[in-house]
Amino acid sequence: MRASKRTTIAASLLLVACLLGSVLTLRRLDQLRSRATLEEVLYISSPKVLKRLSLGYDGLLADVYWTRAVQYFGSKHHAGAMHYELLGPLLEITAQLDPQLVVAYQFGASFLAARPPNGAGQPERAIELTQFGIRNNPNEWKLYYSLGFIYYTELKDNARAADAFSRGAQIPGAHPFLKLLAGKMAENAGELETARLLWIAAYKTTEDKDIRANAVAHLNAIQVDEDVTRLETLVGEYQKKTGHLPATLLDLVAARMLPGVPVDPLGYPYKLTRDGRIEVRMPDELPFLKKGMPPDYVAPVMPKFPKTQ
Repeated sequence: MRASKRTTIAASLLLVACLLGSVLTLRRLDQLRSRATLEEVLYISSPKVLKRLSLGYDGLLADVYWTRAVQYFGSKHHAGAMHYELLGPLLEITAQLDPQLVVAYQFGASFLAARPPNGAGQPERAIELTQFGIRNNPNEWKLYYSLGFIYYTELKDNARAADAFSRGAQIPGAHPFLKLLAGKMAENAGELETARLLWIAAYKTTEDKDIRANAVAHLNAIQVDEDVTRLETLVGEYQKKTGHLPATLLDLVAARMLPGVPVDPLGYPYKLTRDGRIEVRMPDELPFLKKGMPPDYVAPVMPKFPKTQ
C-alpha cells in the first residue's frame, strides 16, 4: 500500500473518530442539561480540561454550567440556605468556558456577593469574577455598574465604587446614572440618598422582572427607614412640648406637626406603639427593613418582593 493511500485512510479514520466524539459529546451535554446532578456537572472542575474535552462546544457547555448555577442558587435560596459552596465554582467555570457570557457576570456576581440567605456572602470572589468579565468585555458598561454596586453595597468602599462607575460612564451608550453615581460616591453623599440612587439605577438599567422587584423592595425599605426616623423624631418633639407621648399619630396631626396620617409604601398607615416607636403593619410584605419592625419580629426565609409591571 502506497504511503499516500495509508495517509488518506488514517486521516479518514481520524475524521470519523472526531465526528463520533462530537456526537457523543453533544449527547452527553444534552443529558447534563436535563438531569445531571451537580456532582456530575462538577466532576471535572478544571475549565482548561473542560475546554479541551468540549471539542469546540465551549459555548454550549457554558450554557449548561450557567443553567446549573441558576438552578443551584434558586433551590438553595428557596430552602433558606446559609451556605452556597458550589456557586463560585459553577460561575467561574461558566465564565472560563464562555468569557463573553455577560449574564454570568452581571447576575451571577450579585448572587455570589450578597450576604446569606440572599447570596453566598463572597464579595471579593464576586469582584474577581466581574473584573474577569470586564477584561473580556471592556465595552459592557453594565459590568462596571455591577462592580461598583458590589464595592458600595457589600464592602462600603466608596472610592473603588466611584472609580468603577466613572470608568463605566465613559463607555459609549452607558446609562447616565453611572456618572451621577460616580459623583455621589466621590463626594460621600448621605447613605440613604446614595442607596436610593443605586437602587433606582438598578431598576432603570434592566428589564428583568426579578431584579426590578428586588430594586423596588430595597427602595421601599429605604423609604420606610426615612419615614420611621422622621416620625420618631416628631414623637420625641411632641413629648417635650406636652410632657407625654401621643396616643396615636392623629395627635401629631392635631398639633399641626403632620399634615395627615402618613402611610408606608404599601399604602398602610404607620402604627404608633405605646412606647413611642413607629412600626409598619405588614412587615412580611416589606423585606430589607432596618427600622419599623416589631421588637420580636423574625423575617421570613423567602422575602416577598413587590410585583412590578
